[in-house]
Amino acid sequence: MDGFHDLGGVQGFGRVRHTINSQSYKPVFHDDWEHLAYSLMFVGADHLKLFSVDEARHAVERIEFRQQANTLYFERYVIATATLLVEKGVLTQEELDRALGSKFQLAVPTINKGRPAITGRPPFEVGDRVVVRDEYVAGHIRVPGYIRGKEGVVLHRTTVKWPYPDTIGHGDQTAVHQPTYHVEFKVKDLWGDAADDGLVVVDLWEGYLDKATQRSAASDVTTSLIARSAEQGVTA
Repeated sequence: MDGFHDLGGVQGFGRVRHTINSQSYKPVFHDDWEHLAYSLMFVGADHLKLFSVDEARHAVERIEFRQQANTLYFERYVIATATLLVEKGVLTQEELDRALGSKFQLAVPTINKGRPAITGRPPFEVGDRVVVRDEYVAGHIRVPGYIRGKEGVVLHRTTVKWPYPDTIGHGDQTAVHQPTYHVEFKVKDLWGDAADDGLVVVDLWEGYLDKATQRSAASDVTTSLIARSAEQGVTA
């Protein structure tokens, strides 16, 4: 789902607080209570088997815009987990309201049923040039907006296959299992010549990708030549 949660490439939100991963939870979380939000989610997803992690992610996406803007990252997972526990019949809205002492605002319901993955194609290989499918869907999707329609290079394909998020994120257990790919993009291809010469690597499911064609590569060259000619005042 495209919404407030997808802030990749969006400016104006300040520096990202970052700490190096550790086997101890304390350097990973900024505040001591935050690990409890993940623990609560995995009680529902793993211990009780009530929902998948992608359903929890989709519930986060369903949080109303103003509520998203006024809550912290791990607070959103508390809201998402509470929403799913109510939707699965484990808790009620009234029980949550009593525990909080006021109205517990859950994520909004969804009427979208998700979508199946593209299948029947050979897997991509390391070194293949691929294009991210330029799709905007009403339901759950795990493709950042800033890479859609962009071309990159496959660096790695996982040996493990995972349920397609756009399907399993809506509770559909028939989700096709696919590998994911580490795809490398040039920063300038994503944000233009004002960006630096760096690289960005994004992990993407197979169903989000198409193999780049000779035609698309030729089109990129033509577009570049036209833009260069325009800068130099040359007309066709």
